Amino acid sequence: MLRVENVSVELDGVKILKDINFTVEKGDFVAIIGPNGSGKTTLLRTIAKYLKPKCGVIYLNGRNLSKLDLCEIAKTIGVVPQEFDLNLNITVEEFVLTGRIPYLKGFGFESYEDCRIAFEAIDLVGCRNLVGRVVKTLSGGEKQRILIARALAQKPKVLLLDEPISHLDLNNQIEVLELLKDLTKRGLTVIATFHDLNLAIQYCNKVLILKNGEVVAYGTPEVLTPKVVREVFGVDVVVKKNPITGRIFVIPAKVDKIKTKVHVVCGGGSGSKLLIMLEKASAGVLNVLDTDWEIAVGLGFEVVEEAPFSPISDESHEKNLRLIDKADFVVLTDVPFGFGNLKNLEASIYASELEKLIVIEKTPIEQRDFTNGKAKEIYEKLNAKIVRDESEAINVIQHQSYDS
Repeated sequence: MLRVENVSVELDGVKILKDINFTVEKGDFVAIIGPNGSGKTTLLRTIAKYLKPKCGVIYLNGRNLSKLDLCEIAKTIGVVPQEFDLNLNITVEEFVLTGRIPYLKGFGFESYEDCRIAFEAIDLVGCRNLVGRVVKTLSGGEKQRILIARALAQKPKVLLLDEPISHLDLNNQIEVLELLKDLTKRGLTVIATFHDLNLAIQYCNKVLILKNGEVVAYGTPEVLTPKVVREVFGVDVVVKKNPITGRIFVIPAKVDKIKTKVHVVCGGGSGSKLLIMLEKASAGVLNVLDTDWEIAVGLGFEVVEEAPFSPISDESHEKNLRLIDKADFVVLTDVPFGFGNLKNLEASIYASELEKLIVIEKTPIEQRDFTNGKAKEIYEKLNAKIVRDESEAINVIQHQSYDS
């Protein structure tokens, strides 16, 4: 299906990719992972022919990609970018129809067949209920789905996605990944970049690991050994098999640094880095199988949990408040908020009233609010120390602990 042979790419005289080799078969779901700057997005852009390799060849269905014109490529490869301005005053169906541009003839008017294929793509991503809606009014998860629908309207054989679940809450992350997995069962080949290792290996059947523009490992998720993770990401991890899914998952090894009792309000992987920096911690409320849940449980921390994809119950919310009472500090991470986990934000209000709340704010709340403004309204009431990252949060904890 797709074969990359000895591909190297230079940008402004700097070699970004070095002798990349791998093969992707029809129906594969391939995760490209690696640290920031490892060349993940550059590799996608090269496969899409946005960038020209300095050397090497990419074959698509046995044909040299460099010999194909852009229209031919657009009929074979669909691209869903990480960032795309969707503040558009057009309807969902009009937007998805732009995926048919490579097929337009004559004066460029869409045919009945173009419209049929566009609506078929809308149905495939489960967005028929959005027909007639204006694109700029959609939620983050809905926008991601129609971006995929537009790419599917091209009738591609290969779908490339750059960070398809970034800035989505956990529910939307799962829905998008389930959609992509279902598309591979229909014969589509999907290649996507990821930051979240556990979500990548939960859904993808192959993993391509990059570091400094070179392939460190490629194959089934089992290539993510502790040795490889340490080499690529510089952290010690434990790799275990999920007893429910049978797939492996990665837990950072415990690092004994902060002995102060800290309660972490997190989710979707936003608390992972902080949790491994703590000696005595608790977390909640987290859905079972959430990335942060796996790490907190693996580290032996007390966790308030809910069933997968379930909203936070009053009982779990109350347990969360009691853990906040017992903690010396409470840290709210850069977590997205949907209606299902809104009670975690209400719990943070309680922590701020106790004057023990620290908030990690990497992304503006507006970009993480999937509750039509309700989360922002609560968030703006927080009385807390705002920090930029986990290291700064640790510094605040250490400083205040020393002063007390």
